[in-house]
Amino acid sequence: MMASQQSTVGQARVAVVQASPVLFDTPKSLQKLAGFAADAARKGAELVVFPEAFIGGYYKGHDFGVSMGLRTSDGRDEFRRIFENAIDVPGNDTQLIGQVARKHAVHLVVGVIERDGGSLFCTALLFGPEGTLLGKHRKLMPTAMERVIWGSGDGSTLPVVDTKLGKIGSVICWENYMPLLRTAMYAKGIELYCAITVDDRDTWLPTVTHIALEGRCYVLSACQFLERNDLPSGYPAGRFPESQKDLIRGGSCIIGPLGQLLAGPIFGEESILTAEIHRAELARAKFDFDVVGHYSRPDVFQLDVNEQPMKSVRFR
Repeated sequence: MMASQQSTVGQARVAVVQASPVLFDTPKSLQKLAGFAADAARKGAELVVFPEAFIGGYYKGHDFGVSMGLRTSDGRDEFRRIFENAIDVPGNDTQLIGQVARKHAVHLVVGVIERDGGSLFCTALLFGPEGTLLGKHRKLMPTAMERVIWGSGDGSTLPVVDTKLGKIGSVICWENYMPLLRTAMYAKGIELYCAITVDDRDTWLPTVTHIALEGRCYVLSACQFLERNDLPSGYPAGRFPESQKDLIRGGSCIIGPLGQLLAGPIFGEESILTAEIHRAELARAKFDFDVVGHYSRPDVFQLDVNEQPMKSVRFR
């Protein structure tokens, strides 16, 4: 019997995957995703969360030949390689991910690099256990050097999707430091807050712990784990010390709605972390704090969210 058929009302097992994609090789990354999803399903997981940019890759340490006012021909070729390994949403690759979700009857949250026209976006996708693409969130604010490679999302892709497991939404990496974005997600009733990332610093655990306490929600944080040996031939690794073996060391974890550590953090290896969640704990946690409800002051503070798609060209 599939894991999703075993769940009881209000209780489920969830999983976060800590792993790296195969850089510049989307078909092999999809194979790796399928393997980890199968392993997580065997562990009883009904929701499996993969890291930021798991399909399409996060090219840490790469500068793509960019400096102020200058671009190099080699850098353009490297961007072309990324562009060719990005995916269309929807498209053939999303169909494959949907097939994985359906095969194992699991919900999947997957970080991808999305291709749209001539632009790339860092995106989180949510698939249901029937294989349907239920939601898409584009990262609103790429961080630092990421802005050279990725475009910015808009308010039209901020979904919180109501599922049998609870209300699921995704916030990507340093978006989690944007208090107004977090507030918007809380106002949408998020219960399973998927914080997908490549941030492996010691400060990440207190960040997601604070979010769980602030939003009184479960936080599922999936981070990549990337070793020097995972880099393809010719990859520029000069910004890393020669002694550094782990280039993204992980730190994935699962946090409960009162800030309790349910799984992780784990460093230095590929891994699947699982935990039991209980929706009754959400009500217990909000007894004394509901940041957009009884603990808010709308007479003093209000947030206006523009969810209209922002298009540079409109045809009337």
